[in-house]
Amino acid sequence: MTHLFEPLVLRDVTLRNRIGIPAMCQYSATDGLANDWHFVHYGTRAVGGAGLIIGEATAVAPEGRISPSDLGLWNDAQIEPLARIVRFASEQGCPMAIQLAHAGRKASVRRGWEAQTPLAPNDGGWPVVGPSPLPFSGQHATPHELDADGIHTIIQQFVAAAQRAHAAGYAAIEIHAAHGYLLHEFLSPLANTRSDSYGGSFANRTRLVIEVVDAVRAVWPERLPLLVRVSATDWVEGGWSADETVELCRGLREHGVDLINVSTAGLTPDAKIPVGPGFQTEFAEKVRHEAGIPTAAVGLITSPAQADHIVRSGQADMVLLGRELLRNPYWPLTAAHELGHITAWPPQYLRAAPAGSVAR
Repeated sequence: MTHLFEPLVLRDVTLRNRIGIPAMCQYSATDGLANDWHFVHYGTRAVGGAGLIIGEATAVAPEGRISPSDLGLWNDAQIEPLARIVRFASEQGCPMAIQLAHAGRKASVRRGWEAQTPLAPNDGGWPVVGPSPLPFSGQHATPHELDADGIHTIIQQFVAAAQRAHAAGYAAIEIHAAHGYLLHEFLSPLANTRSDSYGGSFANRTRLVIEVVDAVRAVWPERLPLLVRVSATDWVEGGWSADETVELCRGLREHGVDLINVSTAGLTPDAKIPVGPGFQTEFAEKVRHEAGIPTAAVGLITSPAQADHIVRSGQADMVLLGRELLRNPYWPLTAAHELGHITAWPPQYLRAAPAGSVAR
C-alpha cells in the first residue's frame, strides 16, 4: 500500500485515504443558500475518490461573508441544502467538513473572479469589522474596530453555525484562521494594534482564536474532529511568523483541535511569496514535528508521486489538493493507478477503470 492511500483516523472519523480537498469558494450562493452548482461540484469530487472534502468558507454571519455570493450558516434555512450535499458525499464514502469563517476587514467585495474591490451599499455592500481600523489595502474599506460586545457576538455566531453544521451532518469542522480573514487579523500585529486583552502580546493576539475553538469544541460532539486552518507566515517582516504558529498550534492541541491545515499569507496584498511546487509544505512539517499535532499540507501539490512523498516522509499526515482537483475531480482514482494501488471505483464507471487497478 502506498502511504497516500493509508486510512487516516481522526477521533471517530476514518478517512479512506490521505487526499483531501481544501475549502475553495465557489461564489455561487444566493442568501447564503447552497444550490445545484454546489451539489454537483462537491458530489463529483466525492465520487472521484477523495478521502475528505472541506467545504468552502461558510459565513457565520451575513456581514462575515467575503462576497454576497458566499455560503452561510447563520440561519436554519441554510441547513438542508448543505445536508443534501453531505448525505450524497457520505454515500460515496467521503466524509465532509465545513469551514466556518468570518471575513473581517476583507468582507464586502466582489466575487473571486471579479476585481476585488469593495462593494458600495447600493451594490449590496455592508460595513466591515476588524481588530483595528486598518484597511486591507488602499482600495478596501476601513473596518470598524470590534469592541468586547462585538467580539462576544462573533464567538456566539461561530457556536450557532457549528450547531447547524452538526444538524447538517458534517463529520468535521474547520475553523478558518488564515488568509487575512478575521481570526488571522487578530493574530497578526500587522492588522491588530489593540491595547486591550485582544492585542499586543502573543497571548492576547491569540486569545480570540482560542476562545472560538473552546466555544465550538464545547458544542461539537466529542467523537467528531475539529480542524483549524492557519497561515503559518504573513511573508512580511514584523508579521505573524512560523514560530508563533508552532506555539499557537501547541495550544490548539491542548484545546481539542485534531488537525492543522497549514497554509500561508493572505493578510497583506504586498507579501512577497516564493510560490512553487509544495512551497508551503515545510511549514506543515514544522508544525507537525514541533507542535506535535497532525497536519495537512496544501499548495501546488499536483502529482501522485509528490503527494505520496509528502505523507511517506512525514512532512504531513495528509495532502489537500485544490486547483488539481478542480481540473480533475477523479485525481484520486488516477493517482491510485499511477502509484500501483488497488482502489474501489464507482460501479457506474468500472468500464473506464484501467485494467488491474480496481478493487471489486
